[in-house]
Amino acid sequence: MNNPTTRSAAVFVVILAVILLAYSILTMPDHRTTTEKVGDAIHDLPQGVDKASRQLEDRTPGQKLGDQIKDNTEAR
Repeated sequence: MNNPTTRSAAVFVVILAVILLAYSILTMPDHRTTTEKVGDAIHDLPQGVDKASRQLEDRTPGQKLGDQIKDNTEAR
C-alpha cells in the first residue's frame, strides 16, 4: 500500500462509500404507521400546529433534518 496511486484509489473508494451511505440514509422512506404519525403530531402540538402537522406527512430523514435546521435558525 506504499504506492501513491493505490492509496489515492483506496481513499476515493472510502469517500464514495461514505457519500453513498449518507445519501441512502437521508433519502430513506418514512415507514411510520398512521398511529405513530398521529402520536408524534400530538407530542409536537405544544411546539406549534405547524410543527405538529409536519409529523403527519411522509418525509425523508433529510427533509426532517432540514426542518430542524430551519426551526433552530428561526428561533434565534
